[in-house]
Amino acid sequence: MKILIDGDGCPVTDLVINLAAPYNIPVILICDTAHVCNREGIKTIMVNKGRDATDFELMRHVQKGDIIVTQDYGLAAMGLTKQAYVIHQSGMQYTTQNIDQLLFARHLSQKIRNSGGRLKGPAKRTRDDDLAFKTSFQSLLSRLTTTN
Repeated sequence: MKILIDGDGCPVTDLVINLAAPYNIPVILICDTAHVCNREGIKTIMVNKGRDATDFELMRHVQKGDIIVTQDYGLAAMGLTKQAYVIHQSGMQYTTQNIDQLLFARHLSQKIRNSGGRLKGPAKRTRDDDLAFKTSFQSLLSRLTTTN
């Protein structure tokens, strides 16, 4: 098992690294050249800028049972097809039960934006958001390491 982080703008990278350390789970951070993403003690993979370049590189490395950290619903859907555990930076775990609804909501939002409509962006990240992610991620790590 390893943890793969979609590093393009991921606000929980350091939290993931710190939480994974006691379990000795390798962490791989994947980001494009537009982001500064070097972190001590983990493997970093840099890809050229390009639409979904980071996502495709991450998918080349994921295997069944790995953990993916991403806010990208499309990447989450691809990860689920490889039987990975996929978690959002909010702490929500993507599942085969919720991914279709999330993708449909993304589609509707895109249609609204394409027709000139405006949608409210995400709220500024808070300490409570970090705590929610930490709680959910620790629970996932604990469950997976006691099962395996």
